[in-house]
Amino acid sequence: MGHARSRLKRLGQKLLRIRTLGLSQSGMVQRLGMEMSYRNISKYERDKSPPPLNVLLAYARLAKVSLAPIIDDDLDLVFKVVFQG
Repeated sequence: MGHARSRLKRLGQKLLRIRTLGLSQSGMVQRLGMEMSYRNISKYERDKSPPPLNVLLAYARLAKVSLAPIIDDDLDLVFKVVFQG
C-alpha cells in the first residue's frame, strides 16, 4: 500500500507570482509557446488543475530559476526577472 501524494500548497501562488511580473494570462500563454488557453493558466494559478511538467519547466526557464523552488513548498521563490512586451 502506497502513500497518498501530498498536494503542493504553494504551487499556484508561485506560478501567479512569476506571471504577474509583467504578463497577463494570455501573455503568459504566448511566452510559454504552448498550445493552451489562458484558462489553463488561471486553473494552475488557482490550484484547480496541476500543470504538466513541461509547463512547470517553461515557467522555471522564464523566471530563470530551477524547478525546485517552484515545486517545493519548503523553498521560497526568489528571482529578479521582469518580463517586457
